Amino acid sequence: MVNTKFYTAIYVVLFVSATVQVLVEFAGLDYWMAFGIIIALSAAKAVLVAAYFQHLRWEPRSLTYLIGIGLAGALALTLAASYSLL
Repeated sequence: MVNTKFYTAIYVVLFVSATVQVLVEFAGLDYWMAFGIIIALSAAKAVLVAAYFQHLRWEPRSLTYLIGIGLAGALALTLAASYSLL
């Protein structure tokens, strides 16, 4: 079993990542540059949460792939819906 120190370290990484996202938002960067950085940080945070706090890291790979397929489907539907709004 993983100890409390490990989960605290993951929490600190997530906290720092969220702080960096806020700093990027207020840094006055080009819109697409800031958007790309924020999306990359959000994806990294989502992977950390799914892997460690939802315990997918220790599940069989087939379950992880199933979650990934569901995520890809949700992203595809979101992109299609946003495209139809343009």
